[in-house]
Amino acid sequence: MMSFTGKVKDEVSKLEENDMESISELSAIVQSVAIITDSIVISTENNSVARKIYNLFKRLFDVYPKITVRRGYNYNKKMIYILEIKKNILSILKKIGFESVIPSDFIIADDELIRVYLRGLFMMCGSINDPKTSRYHLEFNLSNLEYASFVCALLNDYDLNSKLLHRDNRYMVYVKEAEKIGDFLRMIGAYNAVMYYEDIRIYRDHKNMTNRLNNCEQANVDRIIETSNNQVKDIEVIENEGIMDLLDEKEKVAASYRVKYKDASLAELAEIISLETGNKITKSGLYHRFKKIKNMADKIRKKSL
Repeated sequence: MMSFTGKVKDEVSKLEENDMESISELSAIVQSVAIITDSIVISTENNSVARKIYNLFKRLFDVYPKITVRRGYNYNKKMIYILEIKKNILSILKKIGFESVIPSDFIIADDELIRVYLRGLFMMCGSINDPKTSRYHLEFNLSNLEYASFVCALLNDYDLNSKLLHRDNRYMVYVKEAEKIGDFLRMIGAYNAVMYYEDIRIYRDHKNMTNRLNNCEQANVDRIIETSNNQVKDIEVIENEGIMDLLDEKEKVAASYRVKYKDASLAELAEIISLETGNKITKSGLYHRFKKIKNMADKIRKKSL
């Protein structure tokens, strides 16, 4: 089964662009992963991406890469597609702006070229977690610090809040915010992935909100029960002392209704008393009656210590 990363790469590898955009895309592909000696060697695990790279060299430079397919050594034994170009190496590198670690200015001269450049970069060294997983994560795995810093800055020109991390002998440029990852998918033209990603993100956000509300509601219930239990204990202390008559009539009514309706909140208890006695009592008024009951119970407790 294809991963979410694989689906995104498969989608964007099928997008069409003009020659200048294709040069920018190929520049990112070569700059990020190619091994360059007397040939250009590019490896990918994605069949659709391999076809894209083959067609780019063919269309732009009339060069037909040699393709070798072998099974990888990783745990899932995926197929690896290796493309090798041995013809017109220097000319090709010059035309795709490969002069140093950082691409030539004409490769990223405008907004559209930058978007296509990032698309090529993602196809080769990018990965993105399926939004169904527990965390949102987009990353680019790169081998050179200067180039990784360049990629990080390029992403942040679009307010994606990317960060750079040194891990083993590699450099990881990553984005953690769900909304920013969605923005990146839009930037590179992965619109099917965007729809899937946003649907899952909205569902997860709604589920999290529901859980937070449920937790909040449960916490409120717990507080109501604790408050009620404490009030009942205060009443029992006074009753056991045999001095309920020291309470005024309103406090006696509050005490009797609290014992009768132990699970009711103060607001609910005030409404019950108002309806059953015909005497209007507010939540605040009821609170002050129980406060007086508590003060009397506390005095009894202190005396018995």
